Amino acid sequence: DVQLVESGGGSVQAGGSLRLSCVASGYAYTTYCMAWFRHAPGKAREGVAAIDSDGATTYADSVKGRFTISKDNAKNLYLQMNSLRPEDTAMYYCAAGQRNCYTWDVEFFADWGQGTQVTVS
Repeated sequence: DVQLVESGGGSVQAGGSLRLSCVASGYAYTTYCMAWFRHAPGKAREGVAAIDSDGATTYADSVKGRFTISKDNAKNLYLQMNSLRPEDTAMYYCAAGQRNCYTWDVEFFADWGQGTQVTVS
């Protein structure tokens, strides 16, 4: 049984910052890849940032230099979001895969949280 619970979303003005958190518990397997996705109205779910078990990170071009993904010793996941733009508005989800990160294909990620809303105005 695996559970991922996001928090930290909210409404912020353009140029502001938010820090998202994802509490992970109950993993039944070794998790190599943890990631943040977002889903905006009328668009497909897209990968935002990912981190491997060894700490290697990958970012979507649209957030490079503004967002930072990290995790702690408890395998909780974080996304520091700076210089937010209206186009960052979306529901943000954390996800976990059973191998090292290599694809943004949603089928690769076996476990998902319920999402936290980020609105930038």
